[in-house]
Amino acid sequence: MAPHISSSSTNEKPFSISQIKAYIPITLDMTKLSYQVWRELFESHCICFGVLSHLDVAFVPTPETEKEWKEHDDLLKMWIYGTISESILDTVLKTKCSARDLWLTIKNLFQDNKEAQVFELENELLTTVIGDLTVHTYCQIKTLSDQLANLESPVSDRTLFMHLLNGLSNKFDNIINVIKHKSPFPQFIEARSILTMEDKCLTKPTPPTLVNHNTAYAHALL
Repeated sequence: MAPHISSSSTNEKPFSISQIKAYIPITLDMTKLSYQVWRELFESHCICFGVLSHLDVAFVPTPETEKEWKEHDDLLKMWIYGTISESILDTVLKTKCSARDLWLTIKNLFQDNKEAQVFELENELLTTVIGDLTVHTYCQIKTLSDQLANLESPVSDRTLFMHLLNGLSNKFDNIINVIKHKSPFPQFIEARSILTMEDKCLTKPTPPTLVNHNTAYAHALL
């Protein structure tokens, strides 16, 4: 029989966390496009410890539950503060806010002017071409899809894959035909690896043509 867990021990469970970075090992930063990953880890962590409602629900505690609710809410705020960069902390820190207020402030920070940002990023993804870029640099279009995911407009791997191929120059035609006929279609990271190898082959210096022995012999007789 499974041991009985009292409600008091369940309520104390979140306070057993001494190092939040052991559970959420990334730091949310405006420059690293990590909001969706951070949010997923944070929500999963809160579900495990039974406190997700502090982020999801605008809850007003009763006088009987206010002390316990406030303790849990402040704990969540400390978890958030412990997993965001200093620059974000300086932006969102304010006194006497709830964990939910803080959570929504961070969400809005990453999704401000959402529709306009989505339009610009999708247009950039659609029009980016390799030009004189290396394959490594060109494949950083992946960051555009990461930004779109942060704005809750994710790009499927297949769609990103097609954008990748459409922006290549004619010199990649042979390898494009090979990739298009792979079944199933390769993931973006696999296609990037194939194109990187192809780029190295195409830019490799052509060895000098060996002189025909008969021609060399003929020249020697002159």
